Amino acid sequence: MNRRAIVATISRSVVNQPDRHGPDRPAATRRSGARDNAGTDLRQRQTAPLFRPAAETNRLQPRLARRRFCGYIRRPVQPTILIVDDEKHTREGLRASLEDSFDVYIAPDTAGALAVLESEHVDLMLTDLRLGGEDGMVLIEKALARSHPPIVIMMTAYGGVDTAVEAMKRGAYDFVTKPLNIDRLEILIRRALRSKHVEKEVIELKQKVETKYGLEKLIGHSPVMEEIFDMVKQVAPSRATVLITGESGTGKELVAQAIHALSGRAKEKFVAVHMAAFSAQLLESELFGHEKGAFTGATERRIGRFEQANGGTLFLDEIGEIDKNTQVKLLRVLGEDRSFERVGGNAPIKVDVRLVAATNRDIEDMVGKGEFRDDLYFRLSVVRIHMPPLRGRPEDIPLIAHHYLRVAAEENGKPVREMTADAMELLERYPWPGNIRELRAAIERAVVMAGGTKITVRDLPHSVRDGASAIPTGGPGLKLPGLSKPGLHLNLHETEQRMILRALDECGGNVTKAARVLGLSRRTLHRRLKEFRDGESAETAGATPAQPTSHGS
Repeated sequence: MNRRAIVATISRSVVNQPDRHGPDRPAATRRSGARDNAGTDLRQRQTAPLFRPAAETNRLQPRLARRRFCGYIRRPVQPTILIVDDEKHTREGLRASLEDSFDVYIAPDTAGALAVLESEHVDLMLTDLRLGGEDGMVLIEKALARSHPPIVIMMTAYGGVDTAVEAMKRGAYDFVTKPLNIDRLEILIRRALRSKHVEKEVIELKQKVETKYGLEKLIGHSPVMEEIFDMVKQVAPSRATVLITGESGTGKELVAQAIHALSGRAKEKFVAVHMAAFSAQLLESELFGHEKGAFTGATERRIGRFEQANGGTLFLDEIGEIDKNTQVKLLRVLGEDRSFERVGGNAPIKVDVRLVAATNRDIEDMVGKGEFRDDLYFRLSVVRIHMPPLRGRPEDIPLIAHHYLRVAAEENGKPVREMTADAMELLERYPWPGNIRELRAAIERAVVMAGGTKITVRDLPHSVRDGASAIPTGGPGLKLPGLSKPGLHLNLHETEQRMILRALDECGGNVTKAARVLGLSRRTLHRRLKEFRDGESAETAGATPAQPTSHGS
């Protein structure tokens, strides 16, 4: 007996098979198509067992992976398929031939199909082009408009190239013609489901990668860096403008890239502009573009960086270097209408750009001196992130050094894998005025000069060796008078307090400058000062005057 004869036999016996989904389902959602204008009586199956006896399952489902449970076969989780056809024998025959491998629902019309889609999670819908007087194309559009749309395969006896193209345009995965070849149809269904599964895995993996690795270029485990990581993850999904401050070489652009990578704009462009690299005249054209003939040499229209970054993120490095005229134009772009004009043009251009700026200058001091517009400063610093100098987080130096060691060894084809303890000690003692940029260059030089698998002290640059040797073992921090006196009792809390007060005194009481000197964030310094004040208040409150001794007469 061939397969078509087997399918026909199973189709005739379908009404006697148990209903897996129970009698309380809407008529259109029951796997037998009960009372869907097909004439099937449900009452005879309302007391049917939930699972088939093993003998019956062995006869009807030879390919099903079985798991015995109390003498019955429990079905594994299977992909769900909805078959929509106005011809009863077609939908019943398809259900019977596919139910061994899939969880099958059937419906005779659009209303029944939408009822199933509403109540069940359907992975794939196989629908006829013509459903009585209804158009199957309409059902396709409604199914694909759902929040979790199924894969759609269209079938019809009126096939043609034009119909197939139209079905694909509407979003159908593929197109089959009647009479159906069951083997080919099952292969097509499995291919479609596998494609959807792979697509889902790719999306989930991409989301995990973006969440986990958006910060991969920022290296460190010090408390100040953990605080920065938290701020980046918090601010990234928003539209807020971010101002990143810190010395040169501390990784400000890496922070900007991390904000972009963790935002909803990650798929769009990240455009960086180093403001100090352009004169005032060229910078305006670079940012906003120019029209043909706007100035000598403008032989054609040029799109500026704002337009290039439309939909994405624009990073303006060294924002403190721009002149007053450019500041005014930037202020307008950050205004309510988010628009600007090209040089030599008069038509306003609107853009959707997330702006991140950075500077190594004391921007607050520039505002105080009138060198930088205060209104632009407030627009830029909705969220402010300060990158500490490397000397302010020495515990991160080994981690960063080993990272760049691996990178440099791979790029230069060297077998270097580690460094000696003496070499690492020098790295930790050196003050790194060039910060991470200088450390990376020093590590690469050491990798190139290393004669074996380890970096030794002599492989390091002379500037690092000499600079580290000139610094006492107490570290490169502020020198406090009296700390080297013999017999002096050192208390860590008191020493920290004295260093902070000394830094504040040397910086004229400016907390921002003192924090920069100490290698702390402004917030951390404020917290330390509050702890000192709270400690002094507690000591004052706890100190009670001595009571005079009472002597009896």
